[in-house]
Amino acid sequence: MKKGPVIVISAVICLIGAILGIVFAVTGNDKPAGNDKSGISEISSAEALKVFSKAAGRVSVTENHAPKGTVSYDAVTSREELPDIDTSYPLVVKPSGKELVVEIFSSPEKAGSGTDGWLKELAEEYNDSNQQVDGKTAGIALRSVSSGTQIDYIESGVYVPDAITPSASMWADMLEFSGTKLELISERMVGNVAGVLIDKKTYSDLESQYGSVDIQTVITATEEGKITAGYTNPFSSTSGLNFLAATLYSYDKADPLSAAAVEGFNKFQNNVPFVAYNTLQMRDAASNNTFTSFILEYQGYYNNIDLKNNYEFLPYGIRHDNPLYAVKGISAEKTDLLKAFSAYCSTDAAKKRSTDYGFNQLDSYKDSIPATDGQKWSQMQKVWKKNKNTAKPIAAVFVLDTSGSMSGEPINALKSSLTNSIRYINTTNYVGVISYASDVNIDLPIGIFDINQQALFQGAVDQLHASGSTATYSALAQASIMLDEFMKTTPNVQPMIFLLSDGEQNVGASFNDIRAAVKSLKTPIYTIGYNADLDELKKISSINEAASIDAASEDVVYQLKNLFNANL
Repeated sequence: MKKGPVIVISAVICLIGAILGIVFAVTGNDKPAGNDKSGISEISSAEALKVFSKAAGRVSVTENHAPKGTVSYDAVTSREELPDIDTSYPLVVKPSGKELVVEIFSSPEKAGSGTDGWLKELAEEYNDSNQQVDGKTAGIALRSVSSGTQIDYIESGVYVPDAITPSASMWADMLEFSGTKLELISERMVGNVAGVLIDKKTYSDLESQYGSVDIQTVITATEEGKITAGYTNPFSSTSGLNFLAATLYSYDKADPLSAAAVEGFNKFQNNVPFVAYNTLQMRDAASNNTFTSFILEYQGYYNNIDLKNNYEFLPYGIRHDNPLYAVKGISAEKTDLLKAFSAYCSTDAAKKRSTDYGFNQLDSYKDSIPATDGQKWSQMQKVWKKNKNTAKPIAAVFVLDTSGSMSGEPINALKSSLTNSIRYINTTNYVGVISYASDVNIDLPIGIFDINQQALFQGAVDQLHASGSTATYSALAQASIMLDEFMKTTPNVQPMIFLLSDGEQNVGASFNDIRAAVKSLKTPIYTIGYNADLDELKKISSINEAASIDAASEDVVYQLKNLFNANL
């Protein structure tokens, strides 16, 4: 299912909506001048606002508030938002000349390369060994698909493989709860465990304060503001969902959905800087000292000497034993092939290789939370979605490039996608809109995203048109000023800026004019590039650890839709 420009831009807006639910730390306190390890000079908040005022003043700033539009909640379906499977998740093992083939979705830590390539290597070797099943030459086709994404393809009916091997059983539990029948072929392909990594100094400090250190210590210390914990999106990440469950169960060992569990989670979440989209973003934040603890599977920890030297590993939740399931409805001979391949992966040689690759290292660890069914896993996701930012809602300004380079189909697609995004934005968040070309226009002052603000948002979208030059950094400066003024009357919010641009500035302030001010106020600026100079956009987003997205990438629709649905 190939997507056109409208859907690609829709993904951009899904990012804007999605990230409105990601929680980031911010400070408004004045700080002494200096340099952090990024090399950017730090200035006080007062000085930063003076810089922004000067930068915005390089062009004309007009308040031209849009009239109300008509809000529509019609949108692209989830089937259309998923990317084409062959383009975004191509086969990593493709058998040829086989009479009988089964296709397996595998989680990436065993279908990649190097120490992440265990199952991929075995599938290739199996295909080369000329095995027969029921008198037919047999082969394995393999796709590397994250566990949460496996479920989305199957539940939506967009693409259903013959079998799946997610990182842990929770995803199969949720699939069966939603009506997809599975047959267990192997309870465990390879053993793995999720854990919290804590830098050794923090671990020592916690040991002194609490007497011992385990997952409960991490949760308590985070709630008390003594450490910062980082975890990944529980709608897409096995480790993230497992960590959510461990956190909820820590507050109520009998019922993770109880009022006490939710209340405790809210206290914990209030001290989490942000929830990462993926492990890479979380690792980057940890390397910049945003987190003193973060989550990772043991296999990844085992294979990274720097992590082993600098962090302690604390296991939590259920085991990640990578079960193998057949999707009900496949033929009996395909089921026989899956069983034969499972046996092939269970030989002593295969087990030794998996152990060499970092699996099967913590076999003594047992599940630390009770057995949980698919309904409860799904309900815990919903609890997270509803409560993840109740303490501090988001205040966001959309900064939209309407310069001449966006004319024609791009601006029309953008408008359509912004309209589509309205139904996803949490009504407890605050939203404002700035558009810019040669000058800057305030289309919508920041306000709570109720039905009235939604209509004004739609009106701002309706009047967008493309022409003129590109005053990107003056527009960002004005967005920062808007947020500062808003927070004087509504201080208990998390400020964010979302920039959609082609990345080319040619009038007004420059990147260097506002760089130090952006760093000092710590407001994350998410950049989304359409036919863009991505390096230019990454410069601004990287200052405060925000994401930079290439809206032209083939799977951006699903990437951003996943962020969006998970975090609002």
